[in-house]
Amino acid sequence: MAAGRPEAQDHPPENGFTPLEHPVPRLLPHIDGTVLPSLGGFGKHQKQLVVLTWIPALFIGFSQFSDYFLLAQPNGTCMQPLANDSNWTTASPPVTVAGGAPALQLTGNGTESAYGDSGGMPCYCKELRLELQTGLSQNVVTKWNLVCDSAWKVHIAKFSLLVGSIFGYLVMGVMADWFGRHPVLILSVLFMLVFGLSVAFSVNVTMFSTLRFFEGFCLAGLALSLYVLRIELCLPAWRFSMTMVASFLMVGGQLLMPGVAALCRNWPDRDDWQVLQIVIISPFVLMLPYIWLLPESLRWLLATQHYRRSKVMMLRIAKKNQVNMTTEPHGVLLELEQELHRKPQPTCIVKMMSTRNLWKNIVVLCVNSLTGYGIHHCFARSMMDPEAQPTALCHADYYTMAGIAVATCLAVCPAVGLMGRRGGLLTFMIITALASLLQLGLLNLIGKYSLRHDTVLRDTLNRKFSVAFSIIGMFSSHAVSTLSIFFCAEITPTVIRGGGLGLVLASAGFGMLTAPIMELHNQKGYFLHHVIFACCTLLCIICLLLLPEPRGQPLPESLADGETFTRQTLVHPGEQHLLLAKTEYARVHDTPLHLTTTGGATVAAATALAAVPASYALATGGEVIGNCAIANGV
Repeated sequence: MAAGRPEAQDHPPENGFTPLEHPVPRLLPHIDGTVLPSLGGFGKHQKQLVVLTWIPALFIGFSQFSDYFLLAQPNGTCMQPLANDSNWTTASPPVTVAGGAPALQLTGNGTESAYGDSGGMPCYCKELRLELQTGLSQNVVTKWNLVCDSAWKVHIAKFSLLVGSIFGYLVMGVMADWFGRHPVLILSVLFMLVFGLSVAFSVNVTMFSTLRFFEGFCLAGLALSLYVLRIELCLPAWRFSMTMVASFLMVGGQLLMPGVAALCRNWPDRDDWQVLQIVIISPFVLMLPYIWLLPESLRWLLATQHYRRSKVMMLRIAKKNQVNMTTEPHGVLLELEQELHRKPQPTCIVKMMSTRNLWKNIVVLCVNSLTGYGIHHCFARSMMDPEAQPTALCHADYYTMAGIAVATCLAVCPAVGLMGRRGGLLTFMIITALASLLQLGLLNLIGKYSLRHDTVLRDTLNRKFSVAFSIIGMFSSHAVSTLSIFFCAEITPTVIRGGGLGLVLASAGFGMLTAPIMELHNQKGYFLHHVIFACCTLLCIICLLLLPEPRGQPLPESLADGETFTRQTLVHPGEQHLLLAKTEYARVHDTPLHLTTTGGATVAAATALAAVPASYALATGGEVIGNCAIANGV
């Protein structure tokens, strides 16, 4: 019975209308409150399955951060410059320029000319030697000389993995809702092995980019299905902690990636980047036994009315948790026997558009995720020292970002424990907005109104403040992204959880896509890019107040559950009846009833959704006047 709907009376009212016949409350939809506790709660079987979902998180971390090594920019050494129209000779000393440095080139008459879009690479050179110092001795860039006029192909290769992930989240999310979480997981693992290993045998950069697209597609399906399975295995008290363990493992993969790359250096028979690609993909072979070890989500089977499969799985879970279902007091198995004749009814994410509240919540979280990942790159770009060598910069920035990710995971746990999901997300979003606005505004004020004569001190202060605000912003924006994804998994109903989570993760992918886009345009428009995302943080702060608080609440299973999962009112429940008595206002599924008094009696005239057939209006004195038939506009 839905909350807020008046209960049917035991006898018809005096005016002759027959009251609505409400179905007997069922036990199967109450999975967190009835079904799972009757099977042993979060028992040994569920804990073993959660551990199985943790193991691949380390491998996913390897794949997600492989671009930092496969597509790293090398140092360029000009061994023999071009002799045309210049005074260069073969005896001229070699010119070494670090890839990505703002360097200039000497022409024949000794004047300076920009390197153009080559990122500081000495392009006008007859013999150019490229060297990597990021753990590998050779990668994709050095293999096919993707510098100077071919440098744009590196950005396309970076696009391919992210764009593939975006499409993967959207498509695989819908498939997970329609066919189940387990088929999507196994399908993603199989094709991940096929496309991931094929990347290592690419013969040109076009083949590399194409296969990386499909690798990202499968990686997205793998990550999404594991995330949903982990959430649906846990009871409310365990959901957040089990998810954060997986987040720590993914950050662990990020931290271990430089060591893995160093072990693949100077391989005798293969190029280093090929060995690295094989090493980070091969561990997914360990997931092939998941075909038998990791079953389908019981929560999804019950929500989509796959009752015959649910019965087999419930008996298996009860046996492993050592629970005797014959003496189970709730009668869950007995009710399941009565529902075996029902046909499965999967749901598509498109039906979300017919709801009033659910689609708004998901859109808010999509914008939060997009803003969190998008502004994260702005802070990371501001943290980089333009005067530092890119080789040292690469290692320093990589470990700084990994350290910030670890600190974020450590800080999110107590913050959410104290303030809840919504309070924690709102707090970190406010910190992100403050860090962004202070970085954009305060630094300009320092240079304009103070220290105008001491330029050295002014530049030093600007740099230190910029780095400080960047670190704070990266910390808080990473927390915003993490909590937005988890928030969506909790408030989206089981029947469309895959599609809803896919939308939020795809939005996060669009946010991450801004980084290679800015690099492709040589950071042109970077300031405007930061200003736009700073404005988005202010919008997100307002929208976050509309979200419900899911901490300690059971997961919604159907669209109706998700629709009634709304923000709690500011009025205390014990005082709500006093407010209704004073304002003469009632609610039926969030539909206002305009009450008018006639001769001391209250007559209800309502405007409601066509899906709500009828309701009873209660007089302010407690007397039932009659039934109010609700139709379109009546």
